[in-house]
Amino acid sequence: MELEVLKQQMDALDGQMGELFAQRMELSAQIARTRQAQGMVPMDLAGQREARGRFQEKAGESFSGYAGVVYATLQDVAQSYQASLLREPGALVGRIAKSMETTPDLFPESATVACQGVEGAYAQIAADKLFRDARISYVKSFEGVFSAIASGFCQYGVLPLENSTAGSVNRIYDLMMEYNFSIVRSVRLKVDHNLMVRPGVKKADIREVFSHEQAIAQCAGFLKSLPGVKVTVCENTAVAAKRVAESDRRDIAALSSHACGALYGLDTLAADVQDKGNNYTRFICIGKEPEIFPGADRTSVMLTLSHRPGSLYRIMSRITALGINLTKLESRPLPDRDFEFMFYFDLETSVYSPRFVQLLGDLEEMSETFRYLGSYSEIV
Repeated sequence: MELEVLKQQMDALDGQMGELFAQRMELSAQIARTRQAQGMVPMDLAGQREARGRFQEKAGESFSGYAGVVYATLQDVAQSYQASLLREPGALVGRIAKSMETTPDLFPESATVACQGVEGAYAQIAADKLFRDARISYVKSFEGVFSAIASGFCQYGVLPLENSTAGSVNRIYDLMMEYNFSIVRSVRLKVDHNLMVRPGVKKADIREVFSHEQAIAQCAGFLKSLPGVKVTVCENTAVAAKRVAESDRRDIAALSSHACGALYGLDTLAADVQDKGNNYTRFICIGKEPEIFPGADRTSVMLTLSHRPGSLYRIMSRITALGINLTKLESRPLPDRDFEFMFYFDLETSVYSPRFVQLLGDLEEMSETFRYLGSYSEIV
């Protein structure tokens, strides 16, 4: 009975707090409108610090730290609400609306597509899944894909972004900071690695295995079962298969796909040797200009924040307050800036939602630098 009474008291307090919260939000809106009408700056930072101190003092010394977090959250959601009432649509919202108007209703069936590697690469398989007729140009590096898009040599490029086992492809995120591009679609591809050799080669003959660093990481457990075998990194898994096929050596193997085995005439000594059966790689399709096709329900952005405590927390609380699902957060160090980072966000929200427009405005205002990378849908 004592626990039930305590729960009832808590419920009563929650009800009072809900009513007070609604009153506070309405007052914050009135304050914002009044300050705007009088030509004052939207936020009174000094006043906020004083109010936060009073709030913490009322909470008492034992709860002062917790109260500070609660007050900061209250201020963040209030500012978001104020902005939704007072903010005029910015240039970014206008560009997005124009892209939605000018983008065709259907994703193209054929296009010139840049992929890193050679025939049989997983990027090529992803491109074939995205396009019915992908006219593929192969380049040596990930940067070559970005360059092909920037120069107009190809309409689109396909790049691996992350793997469910080995994690993010860090080089892609670093290149994102150097090039202008737009994500127009993504695809999730089931990846199965196989130990491929020239016909007649036995497992006991193998002294060296070639593959891409991501495939090597995804097959770490299997490679440990090959004692004394050297592991050599290649540009990608298709290059590894081609190297084995064209070599006169009979003591080498490649970790590659079944498609590469068939393409280059290799035998499979061991199939599906990745550490996890549900091994997926997510690829993005990039173009030079924003294209927002109907049904876009994912958005990617990059931003940098002021180097002070709570900067990232404020961004996260704003996303949470709007009820938007954050599906990925990645950070990469900024060149020439000690211990400062670029943050990459994948957000799950319809491009047609008012919350989408509000969040973009909030993120622009809260960031030191902000880049909208595109809104798109993902196929599986």
